[in-house]
Amino acid sequence: MSLKKISKEQPDNFQFNDMNLKTANEIIKNYPKGKEQSAVMSFLYLAQRQNDNWIPLSAMKYIAKRLNMPYIKVYEVATFYSMYNLSPVGKYFVQVCTTTPCMIRGAYKLVDACKKKISKEQNKLSSNGNCSWAEVECLGACVNAPMMQINDDYFEDLDEKKTSVILDKILRNENVEPGSYRGRKNSEPENNRKTLIDLKNATR
Repeated sequence: MSLKKISKEQPDNFQFNDMNLKTANEIIKNYPKGKEQSAVMSFLYLAQRQNDNWIPLSAMKYIAKRLNMPYIKVYEVATFYSMYNLSPVGKYFVQVCTTTPCMIRGAYKLVDACKKKISKEQNKLSSNGNCSWAEVECLGACVNAPMMQINDDYFEDLDEKKTSVILDKILRNENVEPGSYRGRKNSEPENNRKTLIDLKNATR
């Protein structure tokens, strides 16, 4: 079980809003009768999205009751997986990958930008309470390193200057465009493909 900071300030109650309740009921249908507890991870994700990117203890109790499972079991899942936040992270949660491929491509320059723009320490809210940041392990976008994830979106092919521009925008609560910041599509080579350009000749 990983060590996680659990917020001292907790709401008294939690329940899914109408939209998430409908989604939860659809999720339950994916599991055989008696196996509904397998939906716990999806339910935790719904609760996190509904509650400004973090999961309060009351949400875990609510989920335990809905899935007819011990509260401690829900708590164990929420505290084990790094994708669940147990204290406020702000409207925008910035995760900077510092695993080897990103590190050798300058990931710590992205970390420096986060320290300058958001807060000197990880998992600490910015002065306006709008966002926070953290170092994380591989996010699976090594080809487009260095990169970071903001909420559900990937921002790739970054440097300190581009990262600073992105962070300035989210601190002002402005929309930012995800994807590559060197103009490539997905993980294609820059300046178009370099191999198998002529598939007809390549197969001869």
